[in-house]
Amino acid sequence: MNMFVSVVFAVAIVLLGLFFRFPYFIQDVQYVLAKLKVRRCLLKYMQTNFTILERFLEAARTQPDKPFIHFKDETFTYRDADALSNKAARVFLQSGLVKQGDTVAMLVGNEPMFVWLWLGLVKIGCSAAFLNYNIRSKSLLHCFSCSGANTLVAAAELQDAVEEVLPSLLEQQVSVYILADGCKAAGVESFREKMSQASSEPLSRDLSKRKLYTHTHTHTHTHTHTYLPSGSSSPGLPKAAVITHARLWVMCWIQLLTGVNSRDVIYVSLPLYHSAGFMGVTGAIERGITVALRSKFSASQFWDDCRKYNATVIQYIGETMRYLCNTPKKPSDRSHKVRLAIGNGIRADVWRDFISRFGNVEIRELYGATEGNFALLNYSGKIGAIGFHSRFFPHAVIKYNVERGEPVRDSSGFCIEADKGEPGLLVSEISVRAPFSGYVRDLQQTERKKLHNVFKRGDVYFNTGDLMRIDEDHFIYFQDRVGDTFRWKGENVATTEVADVISLAGCVKEATVYGVKVPGQEGRAGMAAVTLRDGLKFDSVDVFKHVENFLPAYARPRFMRIQSSLDVTGTFKHLKVKLVEEGFNPNLITDPVYFLDEKEKNYIPLMMDIFNGVNLGEIKI
Repeated sequence: MNMFVSVVFAVAIVLLGLFFRFPYFIQDVQYVLAKLKVRRCLLKYMQTNFTILERFLEAARTQPDKPFIHFKDETFTYRDADALSNKAARVFLQSGLVKQGDTVAMLVGNEPMFVWLWLGLVKIGCSAAFLNYNIRSKSLLHCFSCSGANTLVAAAELQDAVEEVLPSLLEQQVSVYILADGCKAAGVESFREKMSQASSEPLSRDLSKRKLYTHTHTHTHTHTHTYLPSGSSSPGLPKAAVITHARLWVMCWIQLLTGVNSRDVIYVSLPLYHSAGFMGVTGAIERGITVALRSKFSASQFWDDCRKYNATVIQYIGETMRYLCNTPKKPSDRSHKVRLAIGNGIRADVWRDFISRFGNVEIRELYGATEGNFALLNYSGKIGAIGFHSRFFPHAVIKYNVERGEPVRDSSGFCIEADKGEPGLLVSEISVRAPFSGYVRDLQQTERKKLHNVFKRGDVYFNTGDLMRIDEDHFIYFQDRVGDTFRWKGENVATTEVADVISLAGCVKEATVYGVKVPGQEGRAGMAAVTLRDGLKFDSVDVFKHVENFLPAYARPRFMRIQSSLDVTGTFKHLKVKLVEEGFNPNLITDPVYFLDEKEKNYIPLMMDIFNGVNLGEIKI
């Protein structure tokens, strides 16, 4: 008996020691087991060609009366969603212009119709190209052209954006539908009118049965295209990331890995055209749960919505969490049922403020690019971290020269892993198990995201374009973005694209754009350094009108610096390192600097009182 007690005591001491040495050991084991389960499911689904549609139809059959989507004061059950998506599918088929294997472009905001259209397209074996509804003119035409679609469906409130490019669309013989009860524009038809007359009876299952997986476990047919706003780490016009069906399943299982169960209600206010919002809906289908959908994020209405719909899970990006923390405090701040928050980009200080104010909500921080071949999950809840660095997963943080914009290589030409605590470039090996599908019809941009001969001859890695650091406990922390892209208001801003737009303003000769740090703000605010045309002065009102007309709000430079010349390299690339370091600080800059004033609809001189107000958070930007 004494021997037994001694053994138990010894085992307890060992376990206690392991706990203090590896405090996240149990969570690590649970996560690895969950990942293995997901991998087994994916292999099984690939072998049987089991799709998200199959899962949706299964839910519609087994729980037809369960609410699927709450939107404003309406509720749609799984049965309703099935019937309405059947109607949408029939409109496409009856037009005679859409057939199995085609791609249809969707310029639609957050509303149930977005889901009916997507499900309807999947039911007839078609792909959907989700277009960012903030883009206009040249960017909109570029995205549509890249998709390969010959049909466009747009929301009623976006009719002006469509009419702006309608001549070009009609010239290309594109079929254009508007989600309105009627439409007066020539060449545009009402989708809702046709849908109201269509049958809701089930469609032939043969229509949706396309081969979705190849023997190499990659996807040969595009299932969904999602247009990235300016690309994650490369300049130029927006690019389309291929979302294969295998990748779609992986996105769905994020909810499973973070602990979402069949009784949950998930609140989605992020745009559905973006993978972050879209995975909220597809993940809900996989779990068979209810989605509370909002047309657009509202900090003031957020918690009222959560209470109204009894939401238990929320999605976020760093900006949304900061906005929530900046709202006036209320006695009802903790009066909600939210237990879990899933998202990415939350700062450590905002994380602490959020749980201190709104209660013990479990935050599951994610990291991943829409087009990337891997993702990270902070399943342990370590504040500030985006995930855990494990040798089980083929990713690495390598030394990176920021000024030269390239990885540091040794004498043999191979990359060097960064030391613990040292910022470096996060890369992930491209393989059969972790494929990189690239961008639609853009082999050049696809190749730019690849790094060759990283640790050995012939290997290929996905370049995330993000600087990370790994601490002594192997947790990974986001540091910054590299290249010609920065993040502002939850959106990626391509500096080259913005500079091209500014250069078209009447008084501007040349422009370079970069992101600058602003105290208390997520990401970087846009700033442009410009030179003026000979004999012209800076026309602040005209420049404001120009950027307002041609750039979405998040891409408009908040600061404008007027210079006599722009420093360039031998290959005529703009030098930005010093510009970024000086930021918008009048104490460091002798050039005139202007500040974007939304109320005045003008770029006004940046005086010290404005500079101090921005830094103290008293002036909103």
